[in-house]
Amino acid sequence: MVETALMAPPQPSARMPLRKRSHTLLLAALAAGLLIALLAVLVVSGHSPEFRGLVQFSPHKGLIAIDPAEIARAEIRSGRESIALRREANGWTIDGPGGSVAVPAEVAAHIELGLRFLHVSEPTREIPANELGAGNFAGFGLDPPASVVALGGRGGPVATANFGVLNPAGTSQYVRLAGVPTIYLMPRHVGNEWQVASDMLHRLPGQVESATPGAGASLLVPVSLAQVWAAEIVFAGKLTRFERDSAGNWFRHTGQHSHAGNANVHVADPKEAGMIAAALEAFDQTAIETHVARAADAAALARFGLALPSLIVMLYARDSSTPLARLEVGADADGFARYARFAPDGEVVTVAEFEVKRLTELLKAVGAGS
Repeated sequence: MVETALMAPPQPSARMPLRKRSHTLLLAALAAGLLIALLAVLVVSGHSPEFRGLVQFSPHKGLIAIDPAEIARAEIRSGRESIALRREANGWTIDGPGGSVAVPAEVAAHIELGLRFLHVSEPTREIPANELGAGNFAGFGLDPPASVVALGGRGGPVATANFGVLNPAGTSQYVRLAGVPTIYLMPRHVGNEWQVASDMLHRLPGQVESATPGAGASLLVPVSLAQVWAAEIVFAGKLTRFERDSAGNWFRHTGQHSHAGNANVHVADPKEAGMIAAALEAFDQTAIETHVARAADAAALARFGLALPSLIVMLYARDSSTPLARLEVGADADGFARYARFAPDGEVVTVAEFEVKRLTELLKAVGAGS
């Protein structure tokens, strides 16, 4: 007799129920059928099918849909002042009565950034037409607007952005597109780039006359103090930082200063604020005495005392950690003036000695000088 080992049949509880197994096979068959159908669509049409129920990806979330590179014209208006810009093959130019003037690279960078922000920055709030009345626009600083940026492409007008006042918190700005019955609350930096660009453009030589009669061809500083919210001065191996508080008053940032209540808000000392403001406003009007040369190499910089500057001034816009301008002051030129230039490749010029001394005296007055 041969004994054969037989496997015991599984207990009924270990078997998959017939109904559940049939259901699983049906789902697998449906999934396979759907995959075959998708492959067939791809083969026939050459692209994937569109699912209209899904959220479509938008390449922009800002106020203008056109790609910033397609913007060919821009006009910036503030009050009675207006400046028209045109994009050429080699960069931006200013359209003026005397012809076109090339826009410096540092100013063009703010124009490009302003365009990008209009393209990608999403409104934090939208106030629709049914919540607005004719008298509401003045309350948002839009009747009349504080500033206007009109944009055009190769084929004609694209959009006109009207910028109003900041919101009560000071973090955002009210904006309206011409022809659109909606007010948008946009991040403050969107409009700030256009303010900085406009300010710098109006201070270019030939755009405005020097505020100091007979002092030279142009102002030294390429951006006005109105656009500067922090200034750092390096002198005698020490860095001193001045900032504005929420009211726009200046204070020396030392890490030990007053706050409003328990809030983390800097409050300037009125006496010191006036002293700082007076010195910086005078610096704002500093005129170029003479144009010397372009320092093309290290030897030239050393000759003017600019390889190791004796004083450095860095100016910052609001909410920015990148300097708007970096002024380096070098050696004595003739006993009455000092060599200076804007890094990294600005022209070497001379400025009056008393303009430099005013800044060093400010440092001493606030206890930061040597």
